[in-house]
Amino acid sequence: MKIAAITDDGITISQHFGRAPYYAVLTVEESTIVKRELRDKLGHSHFVGEESHEDEVGRHGYGPTAQDRHSRMAASIADCKVLLCRGMGWGAYESMRQYNITPIVTDIADIEAAVRAYLDGTIVDHTELLH
Repeated sequence: MKIAAITDDGITISQHFGRAPYYAVLTVEESTIVKRELRDKLGHSHFVGEESHEDEVGRHGYGPTAQDRHSRMAASIADCKVLLCRGMGWGAYESMRQYNITPIVTDIADIEAAVRAYLDGTIVDHTELLH
């Protein structure tokens, strides 16, 4: 199983999905991390000038333009089961689910600690941090 985390440095989980420049992708076998890789991630800086959309209650990241961005952002982690972040917009969260990637908004900053919490079943998905 592969688990992705958004990151600026490969060690900690970034606080915002759209701003992070990388995905740390950890391959797990029998509850052990057997491989780590750093993949480039599209983000806000790549989409300058494109429209931004909010829904009727102000949730960020909705509409056809946003869906296209999320699709492009998800493409490089299509082989991952889970995406760990510390914050993201509602549209991105729901888009990841549509791409069969389980997004989890965690308060755990350390990537390996968050992966262990996921594997142990103790991680909490803090959807109250979505915007």
